[in-house]
Amino acid sequence: MLKKLLPPPKWRFPVMIASAVFIGIALFTIYMSQAHSYLSDDPKACVNCHIMAPQYATWSHSSHREVAHCNDCHVPHNNVFNKYYFKAKDGLRHSALFTLRKERQVIMILEEGAEVVQNNCIRCHEQQLIDPKLEASVDMYAAIREGRRCVDCHREEGGHGQTNSLSSAPHARVPLPQNPVPDWIRKYLNN
Repeated sequence: MLKKLLPPPKWRFPVMIASAVFIGIALFTIYMSQAHSYLSDDPKACVNCHIMAPQYATWSHSSHREVAHCNDCHVPHNNVFNKYYFKAKDGLRHSALFTLRKERQVIMILEEGAEVVQNNCIRCHEQQLIDPKLEASVDMYAAIREGRRCVDCHREEGGHGQTNSLSSAPHARVPLPQNPVPDWIRKYLNN
């Protein structure tokens, strides 16, 4: 069975060379894109793409910066497999849009992402949503709580303002991605 998959003897060496080149290019792409950084929960990984700078800048000045990072709000937390599946799916979409230069100037969350954010708001703030004192003292508490998304009223609380585009925070102080090119290659190229 395995012999059927192998190329004829005269083609084995060229196939090995082509496979090695393909694997080398794939590993180089993974290294240069800093793909490993996306496995972490570090918010600095989100600014590997320059278009996320306004979101990072507004989050870093928000009330949530001490208690919640990007992944706390933007990925599901029901199980580890769903978390990394969602991160991979969303990340591949983001990287494809960025690579093809199809990203929007004003980033808008997709419906699936908005649902994840809503579920995470409820996960963290569940006690406030079922507070009997608030329900007794605030008019229309139940009506406001049901049928609306938290970010409809609390958009500023999560750290993202009404408009987030490159032009809304052109001089935002964000951590710049480190150059993944090793020093010895940079020195060689400069000479």
